[in-house]
Amino acid sequence: MIPVVVVLASIALAAGTYLGLEQVGRRGWIALLCRAVAGSAVGLLLVNVSCSTPPRSQRPLVLLDGSLSMIASGGNWVLAKAMAGRDGEVRLFGGSGQARPQDTLPAAGTSRLAPVLTSAAATGRPVVVITDGEIDDVAEISSDEFRASSIRVLPRRRVPDVAVTSVTGPSRITSGDSLKIVVELRSFGGGSRPPDGVRVEVREGKSVLLRGKASMDQGGVGRIELNGLIRGMSPGAHVLTAAIAEPNDSEPRDDARLHLLSVAATPGVVLVALPGDWDARFLFRALRDVASLPVRGYVELERGRWRSMTDLSPVAASDVDQAVRQADLLVLKGAGLPAAVRSHARGILEWDTGAGASVDGDWYAGNAPSSPLSAGLVGLPVDSFPPGVSLAQMTPEMGQWIGLTAQQGRRGAERPVILGGEVRGVRKIVFGMDGLWRWAFKGGSSEQGYRGLVAAAVNWLLAAPDSSVGRARPISAVVQRGRPVMFEWLGGGSPVPVHIRFEQNGGVRIDTLAFDGAGRATVLLDPGIYRYTVAQGGSGIVAVEEYSDEWLPRPPVLTPHEASLVPGAGRTSARERLWLFALAVLAFSGEWFARRRLGLR
Repeated sequence: MIPVVVVLASIALAAGTYLGLEQVGRRGWIALLCRAVAGSAVGLLLVNVSCSTPPRSQRPLVLLDGSLSMIASGGNWVLAKAMAGRDGEVRLFGGSGQARPQDTLPAAGTSRLAPVLTSAAATGRPVVVITDGEIDDVAEISSDEFRASSIRVLPRRRVPDVAVTSVTGPSRITSGDSLKIVVELRSFGGGSRPPDGVRVEVREGKSVLLRGKASMDQGGVGRIELNGLIRGMSPGAHVLTAAIAEPNDSEPRDDARLHLLSVAATPGVVLVALPGDWDARFLFRALRDVASLPVRGYVELERGRWRSMTDLSPVAASDVDQAVRQADLLVLKGAGLPAAVRSHARGILEWDTGAGASVDGDWYAGNAPSSPLSAGLVGLPVDSFPPGVSLAQMTPEMGQWIGLTAQQGRRGAERPVILGGEVRGVRKIVFGMDGLWRWAFKGGSSEQGYRGLVAAAVNWLLAAPDSSVGRARPISAVVQRGRPVMFEWLGGGSPVPVHIRFEQNGGVRIDTLAFDGAGRATVLLDPGIYRYTVAQGGSGIVAVEEYSDEWLPRPPVLTPHEASLVPGAGRTSARERLWLFALAVLAFSGEWFARRRLGLR
């Protein structure tokens, strides 16, 4: 009805103009007709009338699985692509859940269907999904979306395969330390496994660092722990490869995993004790348990002679001095240690350093004021923990916070046990009580409180800004193929776009990190090892593995079926018809030409 009204109104307006105002009579019928046509076209576009379109008359939208599992050994990518081309308009789905028509081969490291299926269903067109059935987010897809879509599953064939599924180990060690790498394997496809185990190697380049044999159980799962003293590795970042030594299966791309290891000239956490009392021993043990960095401890048992707290082996005073200067976190246990002056540590923990005269007695911990250490003691009955034997007199200065208080014999005024603060960018915590090792020795909740207190102190001290990482750093330095490298913003203020440079084998790629509201930015890279440089500071190494979880076979979670829920009729609006725009332009041009012939302006 609306189109008829628009056309009639346009004709009436054109007739009124040329027969009433212009009074050109029959000579103006061409101009009148052109104006009526142009007015009708413009009116329909302004009103934007629409009409229903039968859904089955539209070309189907084909969602083709673009995850790496489609080109894994036993996959049916060629057949799936041919089927998709015959069925309709093809869109790939995969890791991001968004269509990527520019891709010609599967490249996604995950199989996410839900986002793109929801978008496709909103178009009102028939939807066809072609996949191997190994979908990660099937639980996020509604039943109506399944019923409105035709699902065609091409499961991949099961072939014999042994894969390295996991590699775990320290991210940082100190020169001369032993390296411990745990490698997990899994076999698929029912292939025969070597009776004496699978040979596994850890190597850097062509140099083999560790090797061993992993035994596979009846379920096809194997695990091996490789240990060894690493010699000759220079300080810096090293990319290690844990791989099957003699691969002989159908899928070679899952036979190796990468592990990024940073070798430091000195450890991240250095404990210097003088004397080596019980508090020093229990503190060293707790630091090794809770700190993610390598921990070294040095104790002076004799005047001028230092020993390692790990095995009491002699250590040169120059080595102790170098470790103190380069430590990320320096822990000083004892009185009169001047080492802190020579250190460039981000955080310093001092324990019983002679800050004031100590008062002997049974000092029971009391309140734990709100501080960065509160989380380590939350919910624990600290007032029932064993008492300390002495407490140094400490007075908090401007800007310092109190982490714990104590009372002598549970009576009298509460006095601070722990003080913390930041001076010129260096975070510092001072423990003034001697005898806290009793908490750890007793066990139970008091041991839990001791470890929690040490862990909270380490976390806060190491959270100080590290100028070496620049404005952004990767959250994980090693990612699987098909998954993006994610960077987090470390600069002050709101995140801003940052230029980044990737170098690999002489090739250079320049990109821009565009951070979201959470301060995260992603970059998708091909498999390889890259050295990155962030504009205005920050550099390092990131690696993209050839391995992907998509190479490992999984049982299909989708079943094939035809669409049982017919989508509603679609709508086509006038503004989708380009010929209406062209008709309006031609009609106006024709009217202008006719008016010139009539002598009108």
